[in-house]
Amino acid sequence: MAYTLNNTPISIDRHYTAPDGTRYPHLRDAALRESLGVVEVADPESYDQRFFWSPNNPKLLNDREESDENGNPLYVQEYNPLTETMQNTTKRLVTKGLKSQWTAQVKATAGSLLAGTDWYIIRKAERNIDIPESVQSYRTAVVTEANRLETAIAGVTSVEQLIDTVNTMNWPKGD
Repeated sequence: MAYTLNNTPISIDRHYTAPDGTRYPHLRDAALRESLGVVEVADPESYDQRFFWSPNNPKLLNDREESDENGNPLYVQEYNPLTETMQNTTKRLVTKGLKSQWTAQVKATAGSLLAGTDWYIIRKAERNIDIPESVQSYRTAVVTEANRLETAIAGVTSVEQLIDTVNTMNWPKGD
């Protein structure tokens, strides 16, 4: 449970100094809390902040091209040092949705996992030294999992489906 004092969250396990200067080492005693006006409140609803802004308020799933209040398209702006002002570019302003963000995360994870064995590929290209079978198998497994996840993410139609997909990540373990 959570506690508040004058509508401000308070920890009952830490010291507290009352307005009259009285210092308490903790507020674990229910009678003391009641006398000071500490109120027990329900814990805030938990939610996965990767997918929701607040409970029951999911983040944007798909990318969205932004527009102003009149429906006019918005464009990425950049600073023009000659006029010392911000100016529109020709690139549309797009808010990236969860699908784009998770696809980028999958690509970054795959790249990171593959980076440790990239030298085998370079060695093969430069000196024609064979890549060990275990390394080839590992790299194939990483690419296969990345492709599976990217395809699955592209096909989801709800945040709940995306959560289910993300929870199935099964990256291979390296040697």
